[in-house]
Amino acid sequence: MLQCRLPRAMLCVTVLAAAAGSSSCMQGKTLARTNVLPSSGQPAVSPVVAATGPLDFPTIVERYGPAVVNISVTSTEQGSSVRAPEKIEPTDPFFQFFKRFAPDFQWPEGTPPRVMRGIGSGFIVSPDGLILTNAHVVNGAKEVNVKLTDRREFKAKVVGVDTGSDVALLRINAKGLPTVLLGDSSHVRAGQPVLAIGSPYGFANTATAGIVSAVARTLPEENYVAFIQTDVAVNPGNSGGPLFDRYGQVIGINAQIYTETGGYQGLSFAIPINVATNIESQLLAHGKVTRGRLGINIQDVDQGLARSFGLTGPAGALIDSVEPDSPAAASGLKPGDVVTRIDNEKVEQSADLAAYISDLKPGTRTTLQLVRNHEPMTVTVKVGTLASHSTGQQEEGSVTGRLGLDVRPLNETERRDSGLSNGLVVEGVNGASARAGIEPGDIILSFNGTPVTSDGQLRSLAAGAGDQVALLIWRDNTRIFVPIDLG
Repeated sequence: MLQCRLPRAMLCVTVLAAAAGSSSCMQGKTLARTNVLPSSGQPAVSPVVAATGPLDFPTIVERYGPAVVNISVTSTEQGSSVRAPEKIEPTDPFFQFFKRFAPDFQWPEGTPPRVMRGIGSGFIVSPDGLILTNAHVVNGAKEVNVKLTDRREFKAKVVGVDTGSDVALLRINAKGLPTVLLGDSSHVRAGQPVLAIGSPYGFANTATAGIVSAVARTLPEENYVAFIQTDVAVNPGNSGGPLFDRYGQVIGINAQIYTETGGYQGLSFAIPINVATNIESQLLAHGKVTRGRLGINIQDVDQGLARSFGLTGPAGALIDSVEPDSPAAASGLKPGDVVTRIDNEKVEQSADLAAYISDLKPGTRTTLQLVRNHEPMTVTVKVGTLASHSTGQQEEGSVTGRLGLDVRPLNETERRDSGLSNGLVVEGVNGASARAGIEPGDIILSFNGTPVTSDGQLRSLAAGAGDQVALLIWRDNTRIFVPIDLG
């Protein structure tokens, strides 16, 4: 499989391939990406030490391997981010070259969308067909198929996707399925042995082993998860597979790798199962995830900053900025404040504060201990609601169901910075809009020429529209019309 070389990158460990050929190009973030409340009544988090004691790895594979599944997805994609060479035609001998090896190539008008196929892993958490995997494995997929180790295959329904944590929940129509045993990731320690099972490069039910290299590892652009770092061999296709401890309990979901080549280099990262349990229960109950928000930008405190702010050591979360009209502003928080504790929990680094706040229910009052101008003080804050990163099963005719968009109105800061009086900010995108090239951060100005100011208005316009519509969007200080095929 041909892969793009992404120097010093974290890569999605899902395998993607174009239907036109067997070669593919890894398309990941600059970081490449590689719980459930079971309906069966099994506790969401089970004891860290099983009554039977530690198991050998072959026993874990034999006992829980049948609950690990292979996931294959199909989606369509329009090249839109890079312009083609001048007027290259489908008959040009270089056309197939660009189509096969340049996935960001913008095809000439009239070229049909490319069919993209991907593979990943997942694991069954309830006998009636609930499956956990990564959001990046299934998000935006047109069709999701699940294959069991006994060779049975099922079409899966996406119950919900949370891109913020990279967790997704699927359901297949089956009963009496084998399941994994969920553990407690809060007890994970560096140095303990771990085992991964997944489908690297499509080799189903592959087992690899290693140790936990570090816990509570924060990664760039990842705001809601403190990862478990391991040296377990994780490769493209392992995405969404389970990470077991020596008691045969799942303590994480394999999600990302650090690589200079596109393959395993000894650094892999798993989402703690306790995080996934919380996400799964919300997706199962509501189809989306609700997170708390303060409206601040924060950074870690190093030794120099600690001396500057009069701290005893390099710990805490330094507030860089406070959003106007936010819960933080209402409570009097200021840039330069260093948060050292929240509800009596010590804040060692900025990720601790971000994760704690995101887990709080909006409306909750929480107490922050901080240092301001070298003086300790306590502030009480009422937590707000963070814009959703989740998508789930939608009612027929809804905006998300038809356009594939999760939107919100512009806030005052965005109106001022953009110079726009109204518009809808895209926060999540899949389906038809994703295929047309709409991206998170785009601002929708009008639908078929009608200015839009609310989610409800856009929903009404989408419900009454035909199969061909046009959105006027604002991107990079430029107005662009984007045609969307809703057929």
